[in-house]
Amino acid sequence: MAIVDLVMPKLGESIMEATILKWHKKAGDAVKQDETVLEIATDKVDSEVPSTAEGIIKEILFNVNDVVPVGTVIAHIETEVKEAVQENNTAPAPVQKQEPATVAEDIPYIPQKQMASANGSSNKFYSPLVLNIAGSEGIGLSELETIHGTGNEGRVTKKDILQYVEDKKSGVVTAKAPKVSPQPQHVTYEKREEPKIETPSVKETVATDYTGANVEIIEMDRMRKLIAKHMVDSKRTSPHVTSFAEADVTNMVLWREKVKKTFEERENTKLTFTPMFIDCVVRVMKKYPIINSSVDGDRIILKKDFNIGMATALPNGNLIVPVIRNADYLNLVGLSKSVNTLADNARNNKLRPDDTQGGTFTITNVGTFGSLMGTPIINQPQVAILAVGAIKKRPVVIETEQGDTIGIRHMMFLSLSYDHRVVDGSAGASFLTAVAKEFEAWSMEKTW
Repeated sequence: MAIVDLVMPKLGESIMEATILKWHKKAGDAVKQDETVLEIATDKVDSEVPSTAEGIIKEILFNVNDVVPVGTVIAHIETEVKEAVQENNTAPAPVQKQEPATVAEDIPYIPQKQMASANGSSNKFYSPLVLNIAGSEGIGLSELETIHGTGNEGRVTKKDILQYVEDKKSGVVTAKAPKVSPQPQHVTYEKREEPKIETPSVKETVATDYTGANVEIIEMDRMRKLIAKHMVDSKRTSPHVTSFAEADVTNMVLWREKVKKTFEERENTKLTFTPMFIDCVVRVMKKYPIINSSVDGDRIILKKDFNIGMATALPNGNLIVPVIRNADYLNLVGLSKSVNTLADNARNNKLRPDDTQGGTFTITNVGTFGSLMGTPIINQPQVAILAVGAIKKRPVVIETEQGDTIGIRHMMFLSLSYDHRVVDGSAGASFLTAVAKEFEAWSMEKTW
């Protein structure tokens, strides 16, 4: 017999952990290779984890709702394959059971070399989460060793250190070691570029007693909690500024009406306004590269790829942002097929983890819900997001060579929220104005 480790798979760029939603197998159950063993969820999509071998589930190491870092062993599978016998006939080393780890979403991953340095010469082991909390609170290694741990073999857990910090602030306990800077001499912590701002998460909010009140209480589902956290984090990270513009999209409306039937028959996909908007926006983004960037500490990272996220409504009312990669290489047909495929997969819960990763700019169509305009929140780590409003017929003044006249035009409001740390008002407003002009310049003779 041989033991095969089932590990938490890599779920996409920048995803470092996942939550276990459901186990389809239990210890003692038989499993075939590629058969689904459990369901997991990231802050973007849900996914299934297949078995990497055929055999018997020997041991399950994590429970439902546990948050597990990628690459961590989550179960052991006993197979029929015989283990290789060593030449000296010594027994193989026993498989070490990994301790379940709870990793907070707002704590960055620490490489192993930093963990080793952080533990120094101490005989105690501290998880990356505990070390990050200690670093942000100015707790040195010598003080950390005085904290009583309730975890396995006396390990200090997240709950232990948070309780210690709370007691320390309230004066219940006194530090047994002098407070040091966030990066003590013997401890290496990951650099935290953003200023520390205390913002309670959904779980940390003090519950109110509504006994006797005429209310209905609805518990947030997992995705709503994650959306709430991301919105707060984005506002905390980026100073938001929103600029507005108005565009005459009459040519876009009339052109689409003229070609949409032929387009669908020839290309076997529907023509919506979204790929038309993306086609225009990408061309303008190339003239304003600062819009296609992100912030890393004191550095501005200009992205060379144009990966456009499109906010998509799910049947339950939540939003998800699938990404069209390398949108600048796609013509209108390619954009339309990508948009429709991703939207259908989102509505049918078939998105892959990679489908929501790597976006460099986001477009949200608030006009779909009848809104004239909106003030969207930036999708981190991007620096800008464009909202397109509802298209409405209105009488407007039209300038012609023969003079001004009044006509009925299809008008739309655009709004751009941008990170004022890197995008100044002049750059943001200029980009938005250029987008509006690009919409207005849509050719009635355009081919696809």
